[in-house]
Amino acid sequence: MQVILLERVAKLGQMGEVVNVKDGYARNFLLPQGKALRASEANITRFETERAQLEARNIQARKEAEKLSGSLDGTSHVVIRSASDSGALYGSVTTRDIAEAATASGVTIDRKQVVLDAPIKTLGLHGVTVVLHPEVEVQVTINVARSNEEAELQASGKTIQELAAEEEAAAEFEIAELFDDVGAAAGDEDVIDPRDLGGSVDPRDT
Repeated sequence: MQVILLERVAKLGQMGEVVNVKDGYARNFLLPQGKALRASEANITRFETERAQLEARNIQARKEAEKLSGSLDGTSHVVIRSASDSGALYGSVTTRDIAEAATASGVTIDRKQVVLDAPIKTLGLHGVTVVLHPEVEVQVTINVARSNEEAELQASGKTIQELAAEEEAAAEFEIAELFDDVGAAAGDEDVIDPRDLGGSVDPRDT
């Protein structure tokens, strides 16, 4: 299908360009989101009539996106999820989860602005692209953890494997200390005199 773009579309073209796209892509994405029109003579004429208005609207939207990018670019957002000891999530983190996490931090974005090649399915720090405008993209970090405490440790640079190793070492240390305490307590016990138990004493022992 031939369409005329009403705004810049990454890897496709700039505003005003007539491009060929797959029918499904046009019907499911470009047309319903107002990013393009079918490239009929009537629509091309309509675009040329409204071009100045569209360009002005695009410039204003870009300025707003650039202003917002200063509050969002490089920020980190925590998403709490249940996961196995190996770090595999019971489920996944989606674009909706990321949009909600960013919004909770004070920057409102839409899930459609979040770019994920695949759902996030492991604990850790994940870099994610957010498209605020066709010409304005920012990078954010999604810190997926089982608790806020774990998220803080991950933010400091520790991996799930390192955290697990530390927990295992701490547990082994506690067990070793417990055995040391038990051994010390046994060594401090008084020696029992057989006479205290009513028994006889061998003269050779006195």
